[in-house]
Amino acid sequence: MIFFVATPIGNLKDITLRALEVLRAADIIYCEDTRHTLKLLNAYEIKKPLKACHKFNEREAAESIIAAAREGKEIAIVSDAGMPVISDPGNTVCAELKAAGVPYTVIPGANAFLSALVLSAFPACKFAFIGFLPDKAGEKKRVLEKYKNLDMTLCFHVAPQDIDRDICAMYSVFGERRACAVREITKVHEEATEFNLSNGLSGEKRGEYVILVEGAKECENPLNKLTEKEHILHYMRGGMDKTEAVKRAAKDRGVTKSELYKFSIDL
Repeated sequence: MIFFVATPIGNLKDITLRALEVLRAADIIYCEDTRHTLKLLNAYEIKKPLKACHKFNEREAAESIIAAAREGKEIAIVSDAGMPVISDPGNTVCAELKAAGVPYTVIPGANAFLSALVLSAFPACKFAFIGFLPDKAGEKKRVLEKYKNLDMTLCFHVAPQDIDRDICAMYSVFGERRACAVREITKVHEEATEFNLSNGLSGEKRGEYVILVEGAKECENPLNKLTEKEHILHYMRGGMDKTEAVKRAAKDRGVTKSELYKFSIDL
């Protein structure tokens, strides 16, 4: 069997008992960075053959994984931290396994953006996970444009060297919004810093960040701030007859035409 195994995102004690069981039973462990995974395995006295599976060799690694699985080997797949596939290598492997009809399963565990969402205290009833933004400024803005009207918390992964550029791009597309930068999750210096996009994030940028941005607020039609009579007159002055003006104003205000008709009698 093939297991996609979530590993700690900071504190090594966040490994699950089931994950340790799978890693100890594995014949081979495929990992994003063998040096990084070796630290985790050494902490739990696990010695296994390690093979690389990263973004530059993922398709070749998938072929190797499929071959090993067909030989009956137990295989674990991990990334450097958190859940493989989620902003990490593994998605191509999943697709190749599906196409080849090779079964696999997942060992759940630590996840950075879900932990950050809790630490931010931003609305979590619905949210969108976008992950890392493209490097090029034009592509970055095109991606952000797709999400600017969502009325839900937006979740991004951001490398420290990109954080100022990414926040600037968010402000240029979203306008002023509250945001929260979360870093060092599960570690001693864990912090969640709230800020406004217009101000950017102050201080030295160190470590990987999860940036949470509040969703778009429902835009109120400015005409709804007029009185009912003024609202109808606005459309009549624009060339509509009274019946059509009442109909349009009612639609704007979310009421029936009959409710507005009485305001139009003397117009």
